[in-house]
Amino acid sequence: MQKLTAMSVFDSGMKRKLQCLSTRLLVLSLILVILVSPLTGCAITFKETTPPSGEETAFPVIVNDDLGRVVMIPEKPVKIVSLAPNNTEMLFALGLAERVVAVSDFSDYPPEAKEKPSIGVYPAPNMEQLIDLSPDLILAAEIQTEDIILQLEERGFTVFVLAPETLEEVLESITLVGEITGVEEEAFRLVADMRSRIKAVTDKTDSLPQSQRPRVFYIVWHDPLMTAGSGTFQNELIRKAGGINVARDLIGWATISLEVVIQANPEVMIASFSYVTGEDLSFQVIKEESRLGSTDARQNGRVYGIDESVISRPGPRIVEALELLAQMIHPEIFHPIE
Repeated sequence: MQKLTAMSVFDSGMKRKLQCLSTRLLVLSLILVILVSPLTGCAITFKETTPPSGEETAFPVIVNDDLGRVVMIPEKPVKIVSLAPNNTEMLFALGLAERVVAVSDFSDYPPEAKEKPSIGVYPAPNMEQLIDLSPDLILAAEIQTEDIILQLEERGFTVFVLAPETLEEVLESITLVGEITGVEEEAFRLVADMRSRIKAVTDKTDSLPQSQRPRVFYIVWHDPLMTAGSGTFQNELIRKAGGINVARDLIGWATISLEVVIQANPEVMIASFSYVTGEDLSFQVIKEESRLGSTDARQNGRVYGIDESVISRPGPRIVEALELLAQMIHPEIFHPIE
């Protein structure tokens, strides 16, 4: 039984629908931009899927965020606030640390992020502090409620919501962040590197027959016992890493009984633990719960722990999670776990 360590990332739940900006205000804004653009030499920039040309991003930029809201970024943001740990990781990975003026609590990676002022307890930001900081871009997450988003917009803030739920959507979110902050080339390089690392795994696992895909149980929480079913990127990661999620027939974040887990007889069991708090109660359950002792995973010593920030945050380190899972599920193919 082994506890796999990794450096210290937060989950993305079900998307909530927010009201879009009123049609009248949106149309007026677009008309204004169109009228002003020829006079200022600015162009309206929409999301691109091709490599950046090397030219500096032209502002204003108008794009849809992950909740389908049309958002206009009038000029290159120089003061950015992140309201979620995974957003913070994206910003730092894109080389935007100097422009980040505040982050949410639990934004602990990279270590430099902990040196930034905290904007309040995640997910609710401190409004007074935000007003004092006067950021020109707030990167929010779907966990922020409609009321919070509307309050921010009513105070004149530009709010862009990221809510990736799949590996591909994480890559798209990074591309979007690069576009709205004027670092498209950096985003293109980061996404290309991530795609290369993903391919290095899936090239070896995609062709595996069902008979060579171990049954995997991933525990999210211990009381009640919770796991990741279909519609979660953890389920996708297990599949891409060459495993079969025993909870794949469940939907989203779901409770599961110990009896169902025992009946599924997982060959690999994985639990997340916190490097920040040192809490590993979920790991202790799969390692020590006597009723799980008959499972193939326990019988063969294939019980692992993984840093929850790596596997739970839909950000740049999600590729690291895929690589770690591949090592756990297929040590005969990938580097053995130390």
